[in-house]
Amino acid sequence: MSVFQEMTDGSVTTPRGWQASGVVAGLKRSGAPDLALLMSDRPAAVAAAFTANAFAAAPVQLDREVVAAGRPVRAVVVNSGNANACTGDRGLVDAREMAQFAAGLLKVAPDEVLVSSTGRIGVPMPMAKIRHGIELAAAALSPAGGLRAAEAIMTTDTTRKSLAVTLTVDGQAVRIGGMTKGAGMIAPKLRPAGPPQATMLAYLTTDAAVAPAFLQQCLNRALDASFNRITVDGDTSTNDTFLALANGAAGNRPLDAAHPDAAAFQAAFSHVAGRLAREMVLDGEGVTRFVELVVTGARDDEQARRCAEAIANSLLVKTAWFGGDPNWGRILCAAGYSGVEINTAKVSLDYGTVPVVRGGMDAGTPEAEQVQAIKLREFTVALGLGVGSGSFTVWTCDLSYEYVKINADYHT
Repeated sequence: MSVFQEMTDGSVTTPRGWQASGVVAGLKRSGAPDLALLMSDRPAAVAAAFTANAFAAAPVQLDREVVAAGRPVRAVVVNSGNANACTGDRGLVDAREMAQFAAGLLKVAPDEVLVSSTGRIGVPMPMAKIRHGIELAAAALSPAGGLRAAEAIMTTDTTRKSLAVTLTVDGQAVRIGGMTKGAGMIAPKLRPAGPPQATMLAYLTTDAAVAPAFLQQCLNRALDASFNRITVDGDTSTNDTFLALANGAAGNRPLDAAHPDAAAFQAAFSHVAGRLAREMVLDGEGVTRFVELVVTGARDDEQARRCAEAIANSLLVKTAWFGGDPNWGRILCAAGYSGVEINTAKVSLDYGTVPVVRGGMDAGTPEAEQVQAIKLREFTVALGLGVGSGSFTVWTCDLSYEYVKINADYHT
């Protein structure tokens, strides 16, 4: 039996002491909501992971500084429609102004405000619109505003992505809420913060009291089973950000690694992160098929990851999946050039429960059965490398005509 339960219409404001809003600042030509504000009624411990891209956006640079300082935070400002990436010194000035302007309205310190941005790269922030949006968002803050915030952070997403669960810690009901956005430029390579694309943005809130070091540990352990497991197109954004915030409103004894409910909290945390990551792939740009790609039998887990990512990001493989073409030779080809150790005489491949390759050769399954196995909306591809015990799972998708259309027209 699960130690946690999902809640109906859960969001980042389902945990106690959290408010949020989502407003129209005028950054999007569509007139859709494009600025979100998230606030805790008390200081919140923070853990984070950020993009590994060398062109990390100005908000990422600012947030790294704030998180590295190790102090609690109170709020997060998120805009969509402009990434504030590759904008030089002005970009960092603008990111700081966003934090300072929000801090003034919320009556908190500027270093208690984190900032995230997503959208077009290389365009200066329209700060008049940003300031106006923050004013609107601050006035609209509400404990019921979580779902509206999840809408405001969307770019090419077709649906908001939001979730909350509840569990018991020290006999108290504790809640974890989350929201994320991302449909393209999705292949996060998140690196934990702290001591040594449309974009992926993710935010988890909780009313649990959590020691900062344990909160960071929970985030780190969740990464490879969630956001670092997914790829839509192999592109790692300049703005990828994953924040976890814990404000202690539930009144439990602070969770740390030695707490008797630590494992239950970690399981619930990882579930929320995993569900949100999976929803990102299901809502990927132009996606018609969700693929769970499982690589086993590698020399180690890192080699399994390299092999899985090579397959998942192969254009030939992804287009075959789109067409329902069981061309397994493309999968073996991608595995072969991934650079990992493979015992070709022991390689196996399955589409769901259908054997496709045995001993590195055709398993003899009629092609019609293979076609049926990969024409599903969701299916599993399992590849065995025949070398060791290493394994890794990637959640990925096909590549459709619609993906090309969306990204060919992104600016125009």
